[in-house]
Amino acid sequence: MTDATTGMTGAGGSDPSAPAVQLTGITKRFGGIVACDQVDLTLHRGRVHGILGENGAGKSTLMKVLIGLVLPDAGSILIDGQPQTIHDPLAAAALGIGMVHQHFSLVDQLSVWENVALGEAGKLDSSGVRRRVAAISEQYGLDIDPDARVGTLTAGLRQRVEIIKCLRRDPHILVFDEPTSVLTPEESEQLFSTLREVVAAEGRAVVLVSHKLDEVLHATDEITIMRQGRVVDHRPTQEADARSLARAMVGREVSLRSERAAFGIADVEETADIEEAVIVEETGDADPERQPPADTAISDEPVLRIEGVSVRGRGGARLLDDISLDLRAGEIVGVAGVEGNGQRTLGDLLSSLVPLDAGRVVVNNASVPANSPGAMAKAGVAVIPEDRHDSGVVLDMTVAENLLMVDPHRVARHGVMDKGKATEMAQEMIEEFDIGCSGPDAPLWSLSGGNQQRVVLARELAAEPDVLVAAQPTRGLDVGAIEYMTDRLRQTAADGVAVLLISSELEEILELADRIVVMSRGRIVGELTHESANLETLGLLMGGSEG
Repeated sequence: MTDATTGMTGAGGSDPSAPAVQLTGITKRFGGIVACDQVDLTLHRGRVHGILGENGAGKSTLMKVLIGLVLPDAGSILIDGQPQTIHDPLAAAALGIGMVHQHFSLVDQLSVWENVALGEAGKLDSSGVRRRVAAISEQYGLDIDPDARVGTLTAGLRQRVEIIKCLRRDPHILVFDEPTSVLTPEESEQLFSTLREVVAAEGRAVVLVSHKLDEVLHATDEITIMRQGRVVDHRPTQEADARSLARAMVGREVSLRSERAAFGIADVEETADIEEAVIVEETGDADPERQPPADTAISDEPVLRIEGVSVRGRGGARLLDDISLDLRAGEIVGVAGVEGNGQRTLGDLLSSLVPLDAGRVVVNNASVPANSPGAMAKAGVAVIPEDRHDSGVVLDMTVAENLLMVDPHRVARHGVMDKGKATEMAQEMIEEFDIGCSGPDAPLWSLSGGNQQRVVLARELAAEPDVLVAAQPTRGLDVGAIEYMTDRLRQTAADGVAVLLISSELEEILELADRIVVMSRGRIVGELTHESANLETLGLLMGGSEG
């Protein structure tokens, strides 16, 4: 097998009639876990190949084999018809392979253009890099300021930087691993519309790893579906539909509601009409998924009151501008808005992470100091953070340690952790929340994204909070994990907890929320009931039109 550091890059000895990539019998084990089990995959030039699967199905591991981040235990790799051993990402780059990773690999202290230039050989040409960033931004609809410091950017803008960083190297084999999880529907549509044009015109091979069914249906030419490390289906995209893909992914019927908004309002409505027609034909009933939230006893007095709150950021910019909001026990209040309009700051405020410039936060009729570490948690506020890897879990710690880190005193004797008690309590939580892992001592990094999110949910609910803040709770999750998470949020409200749902998924908010508030430029610009809310009204409010 040819070493990739000296292998061909699609020229010279390569076969122009051969597929761009052929993976055959790829197997990879992590201890007792088989992440990929005899997986075959073929990528052709000029085509976009979608890979679907639940979190933990083996999709990302397979792509890490292709990019050189993981060495397979068995199997072969052909690039342009030539056998290759890809030892590391530099070897993959030499073969013309680039990857946009699901999780950011950026340096916060550097600017956009400096991050894009990292790893480039030769003399640094800052003006040239800036021009290239601007050109790619314009071509792919990924507007970004080359001189902006990455640490100040929203999650959506940081994802744009990751994509530009990959495209800058002009790869002829391009891997997108969940590239749009933090992009708006419009940005996603623009990206893949342009990408398909480039793929067809320049003969690139593209693989799109995603859990978004609508995204894959709109953006790909063929689809491979993985489940539990194996390929379970492969078909041309034109022969696929969302319901059959979801069934193949998880091996059972699932709700598709949370997947409808991947490409904008028109497609959401079209998908809803199709699904309603199917349900009426099969059952004779109107769409049961579009019922309002289940009746729950909602308290008269608010559990959480945010009163006239303002928060300033660097340079004096108002991140929150005179925000007032009440939350009652038993209800779900949704917070909608284009990312970067204060939603993350609102979550940080309720996590005791930012100081107030004005106003106050009241929980159960008692004022809570905003930036006093742990004060909100002690007052009864639990938080599922927007980015679980950034502030929700510690990947190198065990499942048990992550489950118990917020309140280790529960399993301590005389200030020393009782290992037996910790294991027992963690095992109970693993069983209650159906966390897929080998046991309490499993490292958290070995769990799929959906199971990592279940660890966060289990830990926060174990504190028996009065308020649960769920920030982007289904981001990056597959359709089955989304279904589980939304059902748990409903049950949490039914149990008498006040739930604040901060989400960029409008269908998710429309499905779950009893009330919806819309944020724009750090302000609440409108409030809607579940009955009066619709995508058009929400879209207008999100654009800054006050209701």
